[in-house]
Amino acid sequence: MAYTIHLDNFEGPLDLLLYFIQRDKIDIYDIPIARITAEYLEYLDIIKVLNLAVAGEFVLLAATLMRIKARMLLPRREVEGEEPIEDPRQELVQQLIAYQQFKQAAEELGSLKELRSAYYPVAEATATADDGSLAAEYLQEVSLFDLMAVFQQVLRRMPSSEPLRLAVEPIKLDDQMRHLRQVLASRGQVALRELLLEAENIHAVVVMFLALLELMRRQAVLVVQKGPFDEVTVRPAGAEA
Repeated sequence: MAYTIHLDNFEGPLDLLLYFIQRDKIDIYDIPIARITAEYLEYLDIIKVLNLAVAGEFVLLAATLMRIKARMLLPRREVEGEEPIEDPRQELVQQLIAYQQFKQAAEELGSLKELRSAYYPVAEATATADDGSLAAEYLQEVSLFDLMAVFQQVLRRMPSSEPLRLAVEPIKLDDQMRHLRQVLASRGQVALRELLLEAENIHAVVVMFLALLELMRRQAVLVVQKGPFDEVTVRPAGAEA
């Protein structure tokens, strides 16, 4: 059977659109639908390849994006005296703004929790970075889409002659998880791009990426990034899950 991975904190489809907007510094009120739709569909292909458990939500938004794109391609003729034709992107923009505000509010609540924990400590394992600062400060800028961006870049560099199937796994997920632990134990940390490029074929890249996601879910590894869209680095967590 194909392996299906479930992540507790998997970002949703609106998070992916916000990721594109922030990465490319796009005006949220003037989204280039054709370009965003093409990129979104590429990421949707990756989600399907990885057999992630939330693909249905992403397919629904993909249909919405394609509908908006089709409406924008239609000729729009405004008649004098009539109300201006509504921008097909307006509803999506409102959803994104509302969702962004919700996320910001949630982050502010999280900050208040951290501030309160200074007065009322909770028994919680916390890993530290090389300079002694909390690893959580680095993880704030790392999203699953940053990981998928590296995964996508590596796939583009691999030979595309072989079909990409996960139904039969000559490379076992458990073996790749064990290998990743061994690599981290010997090197201390490794760039995600370097780790994936060491795989011998596309199938190995896919299974290694799944192994990383599973170890992240178990809180056995940390994925760190010094700044938004910088090099993504994998290192062992302070304690194994």
